Amino acid sequence: MRPALRQPHPMGMSQSATQKIAILGIGQMGAAMASRLLDAGYSVSIWNRTAAATAPLVAEGATPATTPTEAAKHCDVLLTMLFDDAAYEQVLLGENGALAALPTHAVHIACGTISVALSQRLDEEHKRLGHAYVAAPVFGRPNVAADGRLWIVVAGDPSAVEHVRPLLALLSRGISVVGDRPAQAHAVKLAGNFMITMMIQAMSEAVVFAQEQGIDPTSMLETINSALFQSPFYATYGKLLLNPPPAPGATLSLGLKDVSLFLAAANDTHVHPEVASLIAQRLRLAVESGLGSSDWASGMLQAAQAASRP
Repeated sequence: MRPALRQPHPMGMSQSATQKIAILGIGQMGAAMASRLLDAGYSVSIWNRTAAATAPLVAEGATPATTPTEAAKHCDVLLTMLFDDAAYEQVLLGENGALAALPTHAVHIACGTISVALSQRLDEEHKRLGHAYVAAPVFGRPNVAADGRLWIVVAGDPSAVEHVRPLLALLSRGISVVGDRPAQAHAVKLAGNFMITMMIQAMSEAVVFAQEQGIDPTSMLETINSALFQSPFYATYGKLLLNPPPAPGATLSLGLKDVSLFLAAANDTHVHPEVASLIAQRLRLAVESGLGSSDWASGMLQAAQAASRP
């Protein structure tokens, strides 16, 4: 049973009758976003590398596409939630890539977490082809996406941003416009994910410390959050740290990917964050030890526990 929907944005309701949306990448996040747009009345075509993942959305009314090009060629908005830079390059820029098939009036919204360098390259390619390009990476796990409560970081040409704002409002509890260059949104997303990683690392080491002191970790994390942060983010990740979900919403490998992208973007601007380099090394060792598919938070706790042993 799907969660109850918020009242749609009024502009989104009028647009939904005419706008055709194509979504490339139907993982947990892409599927949740597609489901909300279907509920809002949008015509949605979908493509995923593993076609079986699209079946539940087809049952809800989505139109399956056999290739990214087929999904893109008749859409008004192309929304992408692909895994990484390599997937974006292959699906959008490779031979028979989707961008070449995109109508000139269409807008591409890139919601995945990608490198600043690739976002800049996509911007150049869209300008060459005459398309509008809006970067809109999201903060939130799949359950948050299903509730339409993502926080979306947006950058791009102001007219294109305003054009897609009603659609993004259906997916989010808030939108931050951070600039007119799309890569700026992806830079903010990488900075945010780095800060999440550092929060998890700090809590992991504090939990290891508490356990050695004979203190209940749950009580300690609740006490410190109440006294210092009053943050639902600390509360949520504290629970994930100690009670791993059956299906990770984000894995430790993804955490390593994002910190690595943060470092690469920093180095390109001659900024050298020392702590980020250390945490990337810790994450790399954890992935090599077999923790890559673990939940991001609980995997980092296991890595901290292993590192604390002689």
